[in-house]
Amino acid sequence: MLALLRKRRLGVQDFPGFGGFSFLFYLYLYAPIVVLVIYSFNANQSATVWTGFSLDWYRAAFANQALRAAAGNSLLIAVCASMIATAIATLAALGTSRGAKFKGMRLSMGTIMLPLVLPEIVVGVATLALFSSLGVSLGYGNLIIAHTVFCIPFAFLPIRARLEDMDLSLEQAASDLYAGPWRTFRKVTLPLLMPGIFSGLMLAFIVSLDNFVISMMVSQAGTTTLPIFIFGLLRMGVTPDVNAVSTLILGVSVFFVSLSFLLGKSKA
Repeated sequence: MLALLRKRRLGVQDFPGFGGFSFLFYLYLYAPIVVLVIYSFNANQSATVWTGFSLDWYRAAFANQALRAAAGNSLLIAVCASMIATAIATLAALGTSRGAKFKGMRLSMGTIMLPLVLPEIVVGVATLALFSSLGVSLGYGNLIIAHTVFCIPFAFLPIRARLEDMDLSLEQAASDLYAGPWRTFRKVTLPLLMPGIFSGLMLAFIVSLDNFVISMMVSQAGTTTLPIFIFGLLRMGVTPDVNAVSTLILGVSVFFVSLSFLLGKSKA
């Protein structure tokens, strides 16, 4: 019996009470989100008193011109920032995975991942201080630059993971068949890497779309994003239209994160 226990590796699930503790943890984490989604369909003007099912608040949200403008700003910034961040992340992943080894490899990797480690408020304050000291006032450009820097590591991770999982023998075979570096990249590496690139793009897009702290710091007049607009609505209290908009953002976020996960898991 002791020999069987020694052979069997114990996991966290073997500790007493782990299942119950996990259930309570997920209940605490997701119960408020479930309540928010349910009350977004409430017919009552009160956000906490249920009187019946209705889609009126979704219609009101779509009819809100200021909300549509904020959503358009968020989409514009997220598309631009995610595409630029993904392009930079792809080059960084190729340089650190397929390029020749160099002494500053670890330092470069740490620099790329730094926005993930630093508190977002620190990144926002630092970006605002940089723009202020340089006198940069580009409107949407400020937000696009700030979001791009913050989104690079989110795009980098799935692209680098895809490169690590790829079979090098295919690229070596292309070289053996007299294909140059550019042709090998275009015909072999890039098609195999595309799921990772799209996964990184989706992840960077949703991170930019949902960003609040950095956007709050560097946004200027006329560049209000959707999270900032929702924060402004909350100053007047939680209302059903806030629940409706939050549910829409939640649905978009879950869709893109799931898409990113599925693309990242596709076989190389």
